Amino acid sequence: MRIHIATDHAGLEFSQDLQQHLRAAGHEVIDHGPTAFDPLDDYPAFCINAALAVVADQAAGVECLGIVFGGSGNGEQMAANKVRGARAALVWSASTALLARQHNDANLISIGARQHSVDEAKHFIDVFIAEPFSGEERHMRRIAQLAEYESTGRIVGHQIGV
Repeated sequence: MRIHIATDHAGLEFSQDLQQHLRAAGHEVIDHGPTAFDPLDDYPAFCINAALAVVADQAAGVECLGIVFGGSGNGEQMAANKVRGARAALVWSASTALLARQHNDANLISIGARQHSVDEAKHFIDVFIAEPFSGEERHMRRIAQLAEYESTGRIVGHQIGV
């Protein structure tokens, strides 16, 4: 599977360790940066580029997922979710990694490098990659509603707004 990765300075060393883990497991890893430590770097472009690549690859039929890292993972998740078609979940446990795939068909996860050990992150990532989307109707319906709102600003049959 192709895995797109991005980080900020807080997750750079973390990301490098995890890339080795993923390559050893047979995955193709594409690093969207940064390539060098800069304590003043700005993560949005790195994470947006990773999310754009995931969405483009999936549209082209390439089996892929994405992982973004930062100090907390919050900003990186927010950046990735600005890309139409990206469904990035903040993961802090094996359970949240599992549910991100099972229920939300997440195509990216975000992990806080200052919140977890490398071994914990490896476990979360392995769970995320291994778990398929359940395909249950209720989850498909909800994902479709999110996509509809993302495209139109509406969800047919539901009141949106004040």
